[in-house]
Amino acid sequence: MSANNGKPKVGVYICHCGTNISHTVDVEQVRDWAMEKLGAEGVVIARDYKFMCSSQGQDLIEQDIKALGLERVVVAACSQHLHEMTFRNAGKRAGLNPYLTKLASIREQVAWVHEDRAAATEKAKAVVAGAVQRVVKNQPLEEIEVPIHPDTLVVGGGIAGIQAALEIANAGYKVYLVEREPSIGGHMAQFDKTFPTLDCAACILTPRMFETGMHPNIELLTWSEVTQVAGYVGNFKVTVKKKPRHVNEVLCTGCGACMEKCPKKVVDQVFEAGIGYRKAIYTNSAQAMPKFPVIDTANCNFFQKGTCKVCEKTCPTKAIDYEQKEEMLTIAVGNIILATGYDLFDARRVSNYGYGRLANVFTSIEFERMCNAAGPTSGKIVLRDGQTQPKTVGIVHCVGSRDRNYNNYCSNICCMQSLKFAHLVKERTGAAVYEFYIDMRTPMKSYDEFYQRVLEEGTLFVRGKVAQVTDAARNAQEEGKLIIQVEDTLIGKQRRIPVDMVLLSIGMQPRHDAKEVGRLFGIGCSTDGWFTEKHAKLDPVATMTEGVLVAGTASGPKDIPASVSQGSAAAARVLNLIMRQKIALEPIKAVVNPWQCSGCRICNGLCPFNAISFKAEHKVSEINPALCQGCGACVAACPAGAIRSPGFSNEQIFAQIDGLLRNFSTAAVQEETEQ
Repeated sequence: MSANNGKPKVGVYICHCGTNISHTVDVEQVRDWAMEKLGAEGVVIARDYKFMCSSQGQDLIEQDIKALGLERVVVAACSQHLHEMTFRNAGKRAGLNPYLTKLASIREQVAWVHEDRAAATEKAKAVVAGAVQRVVKNQPLEEIEVPIHPDTLVVGGGIAGIQAALEIANAGYKVYLVEREPSIGGHMAQFDKTFPTLDCAACILTPRMFETGMHPNIELLTWSEVTQVAGYVGNFKVTVKKKPRHVNEVLCTGCGACMEKCPKKVVDQVFEAGIGYRKAIYTNSAQAMPKFPVIDTANCNFFQKGTCKVCEKTCPTKAIDYEQKEEMLTIAVGNIILATGYDLFDARRVSNYGYGRLANVFTSIEFERMCNAAGPTSGKIVLRDGQTQPKTVGIVHCVGSRDRNYNNYCSNICCMQSLKFAHLVKERTGAAVYEFYIDMRTPMKSYDEFYQRVLEEGTLFVRGKVAQVTDAARNAQEEGKLIIQVEDTLIGKQRRIPVDMVLLSIGMQPRHDAKEVGRLFGIGCSTDGWFTEKHAKLDPVATMTEGVLVAGTASGPKDIPASVSQGSAAAARVLNLIMRQKIALEPIKAVVNPWQCSGCRICNGLCPFNAISFKAEHKVSEINPALCQGCGACVAACPAGAIRSPGFSNEQIFAQIDGLLRNFSTAAVQEETEQ
């Protein structure tokens, strides 16, 4: 503590933020006012600068700390979320404890929400005064260091999860890849071609799947689900439930004899999207990884009736095991990557498009399987009768997307997916193709060139949202056809267009159990249901729970290149932590005073990060600082006042409120007097 009126020496630095702040706030006036009026609070220097976050702006702060012996720093600029670490580090470089620096937001909370320059300037003064009075009460804090376990868990075996797992495994570290389906590959394994280059999806995915399955550093846990997660960054304990395949993976060679001889056929609602069949013992495809089949006990004659056993009799290696039980595995990992993917929108919800009611209305995933050479029609594009090729096809964009009745967001892939379909239909059938779109969105590399190509191929584009698909013919020309009713907004007319086949380009939506999975891993979901990133722009693969990252479509709609990029980005973040061997966590964590705690456990159920546990032997609650994110919910809820949060003490909060109110009230009195 200095001899500066018995208070620490405080430096105040006010940013113009280009014109973001200075356009609305008189920055020079706030600077002069802080120097003149806040001296009693310990302010010994006040400066303004065009961009405080620049290297020159940070140099000003560092030089003043050294030259003037500053003991506290207030930077009035943008949000803490954006640049708090920037200014903490500036103070740290000059020898000041980083937690003696306070960032006050006069951009988001003042300049961007006011138009009256005089009023905004007065409010900025109050915000600065509050920050000064608070920072005076701040105490030096030390970061918490935790070691990082070198193993990683990747949840989800789609292309994003595969990419993340391979990146980490190729760097020499162990990865557990958990997938709830019998094989990895995700939705991409169902596709025929990929836009905009029309690569064979299997040709580019299968080598990655094989490499993943055979990699010495990857332990593949398919037909498995995570059931419990405990611990914190660097030290997670995860329980995985491995469901019984009823096939011994050690003995099985993947020869396929059991599948060939199995007498029971069922509709494959998952991989074949309901338009193809599989056996009661099956693999998703010939490229499945792992190659071991799984018995569908709900449809197997032996499990349902106690008869059959054909698969057991025909297996040359005696790998069929009807007595196999589920296993519970406990693994230790340092980091977790969630690449759980997406669900497809249920087209039946848009009843006016006739899906499920009109035979020749197909969804995009059904068409993907139909186009696939390994699919149920061997790549032939035909109507539901399995023989007739369509002569006219209508492709409807944005089914379940960009619609307030269903999902308000754009699903990102539907326009390019629909253009791909138009090309494939023309290439394989020569049919006339209509595309019904709201807006054409082709923003990525080579996407617009693909759009131009489809235009040149003769696809007919109708700009307008389809109102209805019906089979109610009005004349002989429409007899036996599906009628698409649409307003063509480019010519300003209603149109009825008869077609043989309708393809609904259905959008992406969050996994049906995304909220439950989010709670399991201690992360939140957006209002739309996607996993929430730490920062959508600056930290798109991290979450608010340290050590848990997201990749691919788990956090929102993306195409394949973007999903692969995020898989690599998440892997890079994990590798960074593994190679550092330890991580420093913020010390702003809640702490329980055991002498005050009554053991009421109110805080236990409130913590969104599962950081609080009850110690029955001592009858008090305890907070794991590595899990705590310093949100303050427990501090506010504790009826005994037994929980405190360093950096957010009552004394600090009340000091900030006092500074705000005193200056607001002064400004209000002056304004009333002038009027």
